[in-house]
Amino acid sequence: MLVHTVFFYLKSDISAADRAMFATELAKLGTIDNIGGFYMGSPAEVPPRPVIDTTFDFSITVVVDDVEAHNAYQIDPIHLAFIASCKHLWDRVQVYDVD
Repeated sequence: MLVHTVFFYLKSDISAADRAMFATELAKLGTIDNIGGFYMGSPAEVPPRPVIDTTFDFSITVVVDDVEAHNAYQIDPIHLAFIASCKHLWDRVQVYDVD
């Protein structure tokens, strides 16, 4: 099993419509065939602690069987379309892959 977690830090000056479009396009990643689990969200409203980062806007966690499935996810047309249509909206993307 491989867990692929991505944090998106959007540009501060994007419109509400662009933010909504980003969320819609991001959710489409959950329809990619070779994934075993997909979770999407934004920072939880938990009590602040020094170790918690709430500066990101959206996060996804994708669970796949192995590195080969991860690599297939990366080149899936849905994933590539998301990047092409949304990359202009983010300042930063941080990825953590865990097996």
